Amino acid sequence: MAKDKKKKIQRPKALPPKGFRDYFGAEVDERNAMLAQISEVYHRYGFDPLESSAVETVEALGKFLPDVDRPNEGVFAWQDEDESWMALRYDLTAPLARVYAQNRNDLPSPYRRYAMGPVWRNEKAGPGRYRQFYQCDADTVGTASMAADAEVCAMLSDTLEAVGIPRGDYIVRVNNRKVLNGVMEVAGLAGDENEAARGIVLRAIDKLDRLGVEGVRALLGAGRKDASGDFTEGAGLDDAATDVVMGFMDAKRDTAGETCARLRELVGESAIGLAGVDELEQIGELLSAQGYGPDRIDIDPSIVRGLGYYTGPVYEAELTFEILDDKGRKRQFGSVAGGGRYDDLVKRFTGQEVPATGVSIGVDRLLAALREKGRMETKAKGPVVVTVMDRDRMGDYQAMVSELRDAGVRAEVYLGNPKNFGNQLKYADKRESPVAVIEGGDEKEKGVVQIKDLALGARLASEIETSEEWKAQPAQKEIARGDLVAEVKAMIARAEG
Repeated sequence: MAKDKKKKIQRPKALPPKGFRDYFGAEVDERNAMLAQISEVYHRYGFDPLESSAVETVEALGKFLPDVDRPNEGVFAWQDEDESWMALRYDLTAPLARVYAQNRNDLPSPYRRYAMGPVWRNEKAGPGRYRQFYQCDADTVGTASMAADAEVCAMLSDTLEAVGIPRGDYIVRVNNRKVLNGVMEVAGLAGDENEAARGIVLRAIDKLDRLGVEGVRALLGAGRKDASGDFTEGAGLDDAATDVVMGFMDAKRDTAGETCARLRELVGESAIGLAGVDELEQIGELLSAQGYGPDRIDIDPSIVRGLGYYTGPVYEAELTFEILDDKGRKRQFGSVAGGGRYDDLVKRFTGQEVPATGVSIGVDRLLAALREKGRMETKAKGPVVVTVMDRDRMGDYQAMVSELRDAGVRAEVYLGNPKNFGNQLKYADKRESPVAVIEGGDEKEKGVVQIKDLALGARLASEIETSEEWKAQPAQKEIARGDLVAEVKAMIARAEG
């Protein structure tokens, strides 16, 4: 009988799921630093922090995502043991509606909160398009005043400048869904029977920057086939109705007053459309009174936002500076934030209308923009590494790092095999350490330590094998053991200066 072949072990592939990625030290540090800057602005405006669960019931989240053709309509959902459906949050706004409805008797009204954290969308993954990403939101719940919308736009403008996007490199564009609803009435798309078509129109307009005028016209009509051959069903509008919608997208004029006048012409006698124009005028007047001109915040009818829960003003922050794409072509960076008014979202829970408005910043997009502008701190900020020359004296080395840490210096002892000193230096180089510390037996007897500036760490780590060679390098300095903290801090300060 043939011997059974030993079954080959099937090991899992060490890869993240499609559409997901890992973030390492510097990236996480950059994000945290930027979130601290954003939260400082939000806090200054009077908003309080809120952390809510990453998981909500599907019922609580609602179905508002534009990618309705994706599994579970764009969310990551599963059925719990009691057969209820739960999902990862797809944004930070839908959970806020649930939180407010649940705690409305205990919260101030209006309630002003900000939130930061990851969200998940079951979207088609692609280059630079991930299914998990960070958002940073601020919302006001409980007021219908257009002052709340104007304030959110002003705060968004201030936030972009606070993190390093100068005036002139961004524009916050403002529109109103009510105006678009009025235009749809004129185009014959009013009524529940046209709800699906209206959704297609919203998604089509929201893709203007990516698809261009002809691509949007195709989606408003019979549909569009992309370069891969995939066909997207259109809204089925005739040419006359398509012209009305396209006219809305082309209504931008030289001044806000002229733009609003053109929008009044487009909405005709539509009551909801005229109400939307009135709200845009109010927002413009409030922003002007605070000193926010069209160079920072402007009325633009081409902005609609893709999510289905917006009911009034909508806004989007676009970065206007040019970058080079993968093919070396110039293009504008594009949108990094958006939001709007959603007066019906809390009503789903309470049965009573609770007006609300807010904005969401795409953290990863904004970080990428700051890198493009060279505004991120790129200097190495690794820990000081205390090398180990005698493993029996680990207590001495731990005492050194304790002194450095107590003084606010990031520091660690090398915890690998200390036998090969060159490996310790290679480790320090990989950690992007600013300074390495050495104390052998001779140094211990003399009451001194050696400290080394690692600006040339990569070259040194590849060439040095012994502690004697290390000591011979010109950047090395012998100091009294009692001066360790002061000398290390001074060396770090020189490197950062």
